[in-house]
Amino acid sequence: MLPTTGPNMLRDVFPMLLEDGNVVESANIWEVSRFALAKGAELPSAGKRLSYVTGELLAGIVEVGLTAGLTEVVAVFDARMVRILRSGGYPAEIIGGPQRIGTCMTYAGLFEISEEKLQDIHRACGIKHSVLDPQSAKRLIVA
Repeated sequence: MLPTTGPNMLRDVFPMLLEDGNVVESANIWEVSRFALAKGAELPSAGKRLSYVTGELLAGIVEVGLTAGLTEVVAVFDARMVRILRSGGYPAEIIGGPQRIGTCMTYAGLFEISEEKLQDIHRACGIKHSVLDPQSAKRLIVA
């Protein structure tokens, strides 16, 4: 996660994803880059809309954002992520127009940082604890 007040991928590498002259720059909005799982890492468990590992990554982003006092994060992502994020209760507000970059349709989007969104992610994958709190993780392992 990078503050949008400094160098970032959207402004410096993918400005074509925003309308001419538009920039996302605010102390309350950070950029998320490099969100990735190993191919085939995990599928959602029965009755869940999102895999646990993907949920942990999303929950971690929101928890860091809440701790830092952010209102939103911005990200560049491909079309496959639109469905995954929506099913995880964390849909993007698409900003600008999608562009084909290489073989992928690529988007820029804003994501709300709030307790409500954190709970949506938890419900989508079954998380019942803070993913950043070491005490929560220790209790989960012991149980």
